[in-house]
Amino acid sequence: MTPAPTERLSRNGAARDISVSFEFFPPKTEESEKSLWECITRLLPLAPQFVSVTYGAGGSTRERTHQTVTRIVRESDVPPAAHLTCVAASKAEVDEVAQSYWDAGVRHIVALRGDPAGGVGSKYEPHPDGYAYSADLVAGLKKIGNFEISVAGYPEKHPESRSLDEDIDILKAKVDAGADRVITQFFFENDIFLRYVDRVRKAGIDIPIVPGIVPVHSFKAVSNFAARAGASVPDWLAQRFDGLENDPATRQLVASAVAAEQVLDLRDRGVTHFHFYTMNRADLVYAICHLLGLRVPAAA
Repeated sequence: MTPAPTERLSRNGAARDISVSFEFFPPKTEESEKSLWECITRLLPLAPQFVSVTYGAGGSTRERTHQTVTRIVRESDVPPAAHLTCVAASKAEVDEVAQSYWDAGVRHIVALRGDPAGGVGSKYEPHPDGYAYSADLVAGLKKIGNFEISVAGYPEKHPESRSLDEDIDILKAKVDAGADRVITQFFFENDIFLRYVDRVRKAGIDIPIVPGIVPVHSFKAVSNFAARAGASVPDWLAQRFDGLENDPATRQLVASAVAAEQVLDLRDRGVTHFHFYTMNRADLVYAICHLLGLRVPAAA
């Protein structure tokens, strides 16, 4: 499953410095595992900078995340990034997981506080013997090994933050603890992301800020996800998907157009790295990468 070199072309065929990364979630069933690996096999030849594998609320998918990440290490040359959270685990338990990743050859962690173990609507409570917040987790990981560490950023602020300024202060604490990259929550209005980048830079944060992009496979599902994540869904987006609930073919075409407009506009405004929340579905993401100019050589 070693990916072939990828040609990166601009509209006029010239070389262009575009890179991508992909996020997957670990499978829950044998059937979903097959779908996941079909997705991974389809996307890895695009030579992503890295691929990340999520971690369920309260660490509920710890073993499946570990199995997926270590298999990517064994079967490809693409660096995997394992999600790791603070929720419902002591420092010793989290450190053990991190050490097991290091021993398996994983050198990149996406460090997150994590959702409350009680689910949506419940209050986050730090584990009494655990890392309280993601900045603490970042610092702890750096003591275990020289991990590359990505952290989350929220262009419209985290739902629990009182203001965007407070949210950026929290981000700065993560960077000061050793974070190497910010991957943002998804958004649909590019101006929101670009204004966020400006404010983050003014706060003295100079590490890469990568936009998170979610293709709209299901408008209802993405709307529900956005409500939980504190991301706004503009009226124009709802109008584009209106009436397509029972028309998957047209919905797919509209989703392609929406995502293409977003990423091409960001590219034209200077963005060179895109992080795609794949939902373990490859075709739409692959098409968007094609529009960005990524090509798999014919020999592959």
